[in-house]
Amino acid sequence: MLDRSSEEERLIEEIKKIKKEMGDNLIILAHHYQRSDIVDLADFRGDSFELSQKTAQSRTANNIIFCGVHFMAESATILAGPHQTVQIPDQHAGCPMADMADIHLVEKAWEQLASITDTGAIMPMAYMNSDAELKAFCGRNEGLVCTSSNAPAAFEWAFGRSEKVFFFPDQHLGRNTGNRMGISPEEMIVWDSQKPFGGNSREEIKRARIILWDGYCLVHTRFKTEHVRGMRKRFPEAKIVVHPECTEDVVSLSDVVGSTGYIVKYVKEAAPGSTIIVGTEINLVRRLAKENPDKKVLDLCNSLCANMFKIDLKKLLWTCENIGKVNVVTVPDTIKENAQKALKRMLDLPAS
Repeated sequence: MLDRSSEEERLIEEIKKIKKEMGDNLIILAHHYQRSDIVDLADFRGDSFELSQKTAQSRTANNIIFCGVHFMAESATILAGPHQTVQIPDQHAGCPMADMADIHLVEKAWEQLASITDTGAIMPMAYMNSDAELKAFCGRNEGLVCTSSNAPAAFEWAFGRSEKVFFFPDQHLGRNTGNRMGISPEEMIVWDSQKPFGGNSREEIKRARIILWDGYCLVHTRFKTEHVRGMRKRFPEAKIVVHPECTEDVVSLSDVVGSTGYIVKYVKEAAPGSTIIVGTEINLVRRLAKENPDKKVLDLCNSLCANMFKIDLKKLLWTCENIGKVNVVTVPDTIKENAQKALKRMLDLPAS
């Protein structure tokens, strides 16, 4: 058990007291990358796919407190019932990758694509790490949302209906998924929004099966091939498991690649005595080491999500004390309707 200060213990007890008083009328959701004391207070922990499922299924509670980053709470608002209110303890807990693509840039790219090829043959697909307007763009253009848990299933679904996939904002998840499907490098192009036609020729765009937005995760691109090689040298018996937001070269050198939820499951089910080196956010890696004392769980390198870390006990208590009043996450109905279509298409897919 972690050593806690008397103030931290007081905050925890106050939160527990409010939870008990509210009963089934309050549910606290926490992403795996949250601090351990936040995760311990949550009614449900998970990755972005699992938390989306939980939101869609949870209809008893009128109040949902989402301990994660803003796009996740926004998606919860889209999936929640009309009687439910979603709050986030810190509205400044954003996602730099989600900010790398906005609706104006994506619509401009779509217009440029339309001047070269039939956009009716292109499936737009937004990674969960995107704002509601981009999800709505996908919804109204027959596209969908995906998470790292179901990206392969989403791509299969898309290619069953279209010739091309326009994927944003994470180029690495898109490329790693394309590699997994056996799509050649020549059929995957990166779209640089600062250049005309994304920096690609007409021929490259016509040939492409996957068009990847030039975005990336700051947490997962910190992992480098030298980290993998260094850990291989130190722990030759170890298995190295990384998240698919890592770069292609890091993924290719690793033993296993999978979503956050998959990584949790992989470590839990590994044989006692195993050495597992994990390439994902450090709060989760440290918690996996604590929760699996019969295994040696190590981080590939220390990579913190500073935005997830913004939520702490004090902010969570403040939110609990002001249910329905502070940091309420809202989405305009016009955006919500189309975003909901894209998210529901995602939820109908199996996790990979």
